[in-house]
Amino acid sequence: VQLQASGGGLVQPGGSLRLSCAGSGSSFSAVVMGWYRQAPGEQREMVATISSGGTIKYGDSVKGRFTISRDNRKNTVYLQMNSLKPEDTAVYYCHAKRPVTPVWSSWGQGTLVTVSS
Repeated sequence: VQLQASGGGLVQPGGSLRLSCAGSGSSFSAVVMGWYRQAPGEQREMVATISSGGTIKYGDSVKGRFTISRDNRKNTVYLQMNSLKPEDTAVYYCHAKRPVTPVWSSWGQGTLVTVSS
């Protein structure tokens, strides 16, 4: 399974960015897709996840500002990030896992998001 993330970059505080992650190499039915992030010196944390049925979870720090969505036909998950803050600066990683047989989990390469004036 491969995950290809894109959309990171430099943005000013208060700005917006949209991340995309396309999956390939397996069926993505019953797969939970999501975004995690890791800032320098920090542990990786969950940003948002979405199941194939549309169940969504957000990390507390992004609720009300970030929106996760997915296109099951394209095996693609999106993260719309609004009202960005300097503390959102991190490497963002796409993740996918299938919790039912056949079980698997995969990480995409990170994409850097920098929020700075």
